[in-house]
Amino acid sequence: MARNRVNQGGKRGNPEAAAGPGRRAGPGPAARRYGWYDPRSLGWEGYLLAAVPVAIAASLLGASPVTRFVAAGVAIIPLAGLMGRATEQLAHRLGSGIGGLLNATFGNAAELILALFALRRGLDDVVKASLTGSIIGNLLLVLGASLLAGGLKFPIQQFNKTAAGIGSTLMVLATVGMIVPALFHHLAPGAVGLGHRVSVAVSVLLMITYGLNLVFSLVTHRDVISGVRDDVAPGDGEATWGLRHATGALIGATVFVAWMSEILVGAVEATSASLGLNAVFMGVIVVAIVGNAAEHSTAILMAMKNQMDLAVGIALGSALQVALFVAPALVFASYLRDTPMDLVFSTLEVIAVILAVLIARMVAEDGESTWLEGAMLLMVYAILAVAFFFLPEGRGHAGPAPASATSGANGG
Repeated sequence: MARNRVNQGGKRGNPEAAAGPGRRAGPGPAARRYGWYDPRSLGWEGYLLAAVPVAIAASLLGASPVTRFVAAGVAIIPLAGLMGRATEQLAHRLGSGIGGLLNATFGNAAELILALFALRRGLDDVVKASLTGSIIGNLLLVLGASLLAGGLKFPIQQFNKTAAGIGSTLMVLATVGMIVPALFHHLAPGAVGLGHRVSVAVSVLLMITYGLNLVFSLVTHRDVISGVRDDVAPGDGEATWGLRHATGALIGATVFVAWMSEILVGAVEATSASLGLNAVFMGVIVVAIVGNAAEHSTAILMAMKNQMDLAVGIALGSALQVALFVAPALVFASYLRDTPMDLVFSTLEVIAVILAVLIARMVAEDGESTWLEGAMLLMVYAILAVAFFFLPEGRGHAGPAPASATSGANGG
């Protein structure tokens, strides 16, 4: 989310930054003072904030599940963008170290909050599907749309292939973290308790990897990763919000994202039944797109400005954070319930992630892109979406029924 947007104004190749601080038409005093709460300052996302009161009214008045789901889903999009904007402003105010950590922590906060509410309601299949959807959505949909949009304006676009290669290699490791628990489940389907222990152990290792990645990108190899992830400098871009305003906006947006997530999750099952959609498709495609929509638009806009380091960094960085941080965090959070969640994904979900990682790595390895590569990524995403759409209800469930999981966990 915002972790990749903080340097839009200060990177090489940015026409606005090239004009220099003295020639940039910055906001006036009134805009600096009052613009922090002006919805128009968020661009097109700001106008979608009108969906927030609509979703609240729909929930309080007992509207149909589809109405509540759509209103809450639309409302989450600008709120996620506001969280990203507030995090960006805090990053500018607090400096590179704390700013980078904030961006890394709140990068996928909207998706995490949404998944936590689904987890609380016991919708483990929707949670796992949303994780899968976020990963393949970033690697195929976001990256593909960015390469296509940028390639239509620029014949050949270049980006930091070293940083992109590191990110895609880390995604291979994250894919292993998805394969091993699923493989263990299929080799020992009755050992549910041991399966949960494998998931916890893998989650710990993924978290450690995420921490190592932060140290690598923020401390030891900042110059190598510069322009792709978490490289925040106080002088880059403009900090137009005060510290108090940015903090208040972040807290307020987080509270409303939680509220909208509760409304959306509460209506997801009835909505899927009304529309004839299976729960896995809802998680992989619909819920994942809702949680990442603000981020998607940013990557595309950066690609159209020929800032491909940022566009590629948004796609790879977000997918990495979901795989290495969000998924393990949800496993740990599930132990607050009676039945913990594991990392056993369905066969189609595992295959989808493997294919997404492989093709994204192929695109990133040469440091150049064209519109055709973007179109191919989008076609792969569409093919996978078709498969999830026609997946029979119940076939996407990777693990045993909750009752079996409970008895196995207690007995194992």
